[in-house]
Amino acid sequence: MKHLFLFIITCCAFAKAYSQEISAQTATVDFKTINASLSLDFDSKSVLGFVETTFTILQNVDQVVMDGVEMKIVDKTPSITVTATDSTIVLTGEFKAGTTYKAQFDYQVKPLKAAYFVNNNGKEEFWTQGQGKYTSHWLPSIDDMNDKIVFDLKVAGHNSKTIIANGKGNRVLKDYGALFSSFDMQQPISSYLVALVAGDYVMKSETASSGVPLEYYYRPEDSLKVATTYKHSKDIFDFLETTIGVPFPFQDYKQVPVKDFLYAGMENASLTVFSDSFMVDEIGFTDRNYVNVNAHELAHQWFGDLVTETSSEHHWLHEGFATYYALLAEREIFGDDYFYFKLFETAEQLRELSDMGEGQRLVAAGGSSLTYYQKGAWAVHILREQLGAEAFDTAVRNYLTKYAYKNVTTDLFMAEVAAVTNVDLTAFKKNWLYQSAFQAEEALASLKENAFMQQYFQLQSGRAVALSSKFTALMNAIATNNDYLGAEAIYQLSQESINATLPAYKSAMATENVFIRQAIASSLEEVPEALVLEFYELLSDKSYVTREQATIKLWVYHQQRNDPASQRKVLDLMDNQLGFADGNIRTLWLALSLATPQYKPEQSLARYKELIGYTAPSQPYQLRENAFNYLRQLGSYEEESLHNLIEACVHHVWRFRESARKLLINALKNPKIDALLVTIKSDLSEQEIAYLQRIKAL
Repeated sequence: MKHLFLFIITCCAFAKAYSQEISAQTATVDFKTINASLSLDFDSKSVLGFVETTFTILQNVDQVVMDGVEMKIVDKTPSITVTATDSTIVLTGEFKAGTTYKAQFDYQVKPLKAAYFVNNNGKEEFWTQGQGKYTSHWLPSIDDMNDKIVFDLKVAGHNSKTIIANGKGNRVLKDYGALFSSFDMQQPISSYLVALVAGDYVMKSETASSGVPLEYYYRPEDSLKVATTYKHSKDIFDFLETTIGVPFPFQDYKQVPVKDFLYAGMENASLTVFSDSFMVDEIGFTDRNYVNVNAHELAHQWFGDLVTETSSEHHWLHEGFATYYALLAEREIFGDDYFYFKLFETAEQLRELSDMGEGQRLVAAGGSSLTYYQKGAWAVHILREQLGAEAFDTAVRNYLTKYAYKNVTTDLFMAEVAAVTNVDLTAFKKNWLYQSAFQAEEALASLKENAFMQQYFQLQSGRAVALSSKFTALMNAIATNNDYLGAEAIYQLSQESINATLPAYKSAMATENVFIRQAIASSLEEVPEALVLEFYELLSDKSYVTREQATIKLWVYHQQRNDPASQRKVLDLMDNQLGFADGNIRTLWLALSLATPQYKPEQSLARYKELIGYTAPSQPYQLRENAFNYLRQLGSYEEESLHNLIEACVHHVWRFRESARKLLINALKNPKIDALLVTIKSDLSEQEIAYLQRIKAL
């Protein structure tokens, strides 16, 4: 059984709580198609395109509006005038109800958001992220998700790059040998689900049991990570298609990793884009695999893409269902214990939030990710238990079939549920949909139906019990070799004297269970002398989290004993290991090696430059963040890393940006930084200078 790293984070997109509401224009016009021929200008970071759109008029009007932010427009339709404002494209003409019209125009835009030109180790990449209503920053479209449109894209040039977009793709040669990648979508989707990726990719494929083509994209340098990253993909697809009982709603299904993505993943129709930090090897799979994000985004193809909310008030219909069905898929892979323990973890988070008076209604706008994703998943779980799996599955099939390629509300879904059952749903609606408090007692009762959770709760109840009264129970828990029971036993042992618990630790190490051993490495603040040899064994465990913890704690252990020779031994053992894509082990190793007296002094400058190099914009932001933090601890910013830190302060990933800003503000307290700022000022961009001027006069 495997355990995922940071379950909430990998449940996709960190609170993709769309603020989209129904626009008045949907009563006057229905946009049918948008066909776009595009070119990407990597030098100017611009998108150039030709758009042909068809729309049906519902009421006599002389103007209809598309969304397009800061776009330059050239009109091409004699009977329709096309102009642009700061945020819209206005189509003017004598439009009659019941008539379908066609408009054509050229446009150019330098996207402010939602489309990103990134440098990946010197190679140019491009990717988009519509995020509810932002596709209009790079493609003329309709921000209102209630207007579903058939999008067909054609992308010109870029012969050396792979172009990936929604729909069935073809690469064809046109006049003068120009290469075009064309994509046929066929089914209507909300504009926020349109996506485009360009980069240095290759692809492996397989076919789902239903015949749907599955395409797995990756960069050539990641070829050895493909099998582990996309592990179980076909099984997940087959499971969800069978369990949901409605055929996959699009022609094919693609998945592509991108650098510096804003979230864990995004469920663009037929094309999931995900963070390349999930490209992992066999060891990385233990702690940070792609399975949960994979299943979550795939579930969205039905819950969100096929059937879409009318407004953010009903966002749980997307996220709660995607989260729960992903967990069902993981249950098939990792087992029942995993399934119930993950439900338990999220129940604890929801209970704690509720106890603080910060619980939120599920059916309401402006909810948090914890509400829409986790409380939503719990609501689905409880509803499924109350109805029974057969009735629940029937209701879901009816709901998805009836409202395919349409928009829905919570009431519409609940009407489909009511149609297949005699169960009184009044209490469910009140307690789970419209009550801000989390129903912790009902959740606990559900969990207690499972034998494993009964064992876990029994073990957990001993946390305040004297060691002498529970030692046998802890030893028995370790002996089960169960990930969760064993880890709980270790965390309880860590609160006790090592002299009294040493036999239990020895027994735990002997299990060779990755997660029990990881609990040892993580829970002990210091390495006990009696476990030094065991901690050396942890340096080679099949977990980069465990290796990182063991490395730093052994290094500190030897430092406290003034034993630089043993510190150097630890460094020698851990040299040339990167760890995750964020370089958790390598950046730690570089920092420790620079802080270790007389460790290969002839190489210290090269190691220092390597650490600085990891702060460059061409590196993944997660790796940069680790490098910046270690440079701060070393007290060692210089021109290059300071410049890179300032660039990070205006980065498009807000979590990284905020982290960099805190580091910079702290660095500016050092008077030596002023001299460095003067030196690098001429190399800063206008955006970087503007930010500095806001926090400090240059």
